[in-house]
Amino acid sequence: MNPIILIPARMAATRLPGKPLADIGGRPMIVRVLRQAQAANAGPVAVAAGDPEIVEAVRAAGGRAVLTDPELPSGSDRILAALAELDPDGRHDVVINLQGDMPFVAPEVLAACAGLLAREPACDISTVVAPEASIADRSNSDVVKAVLALEADGRSGRALYFTRSTLYGDQPIWRHVGIYGYRRAALSAFNAAPPSPLERREKLEQLRAMELGLSIWAAVAEDAPISVDNPSDLDRARDYARTHHD
Repeated sequence: MNPIILIPARMAATRLPGKPLADIGGRPMIVRVLRQAQAANAGPVAVAAGDPEIVEAVRAAGGRAVLTDPELPSGSDRILAALAELDPDGRHDVVINLQGDMPFVAPEVLAACAGLLAREPACDISTVVAPEASIADRSNSDVVKAVLALEADGRSGRALYFTRSTLYGDQPIWRHVGIYGYRRAALSAFNAAPPSPLERREKLEQLRAMELGLSIWAAVAEDAPISVDNPSDLDRARDYARTHHD
């Protein structure tokens, strides 16, 4: 297996414009994400950027970035565009898609996501889940819940479904973390297909992959990394950097 980690990022985020370059403890967020990805030692790392400012920031930090069309509709479109430039011959058979808004994602989580594809031949797409943060997560439609057939060791499982709905029964839930590892063929099949009925209903693109018959497995993380989607998330990330003497 020969993975590559790609980080899609663009400046025109709806809830927090310009967030890839948001300062967190003296570093742009995209540079923090880049450093965490590099520390995973799971393969080469590059940023699939929608804007030249992002490319400039990444290169100034010694990283690799590819400028892609800012009008591309999704992160998967952006990573495919970057792949066409970085790896036109298809040497990398696995692509890890790491969102550019997880500045403190644990390197071992990325390594576990890649490791699932190495360990499970039936796995087409790998991802990550974490335990619920509170009971409130169970009924929160903004928290995506993963239904897993958990392995005996409790560290991974095959995904049966993903939903925003409250699951039946008063039991803990798995929070889905938006990190994906794709076999190259699975990424191409997913991106070539139109949005599926379940995807449109739940507003969850991973359901398109499941409706295509692709098998998704999830690695279990200790907790969900901070994801910066709005100004309050950014404040939390800055507090985290401050309190952890980062």
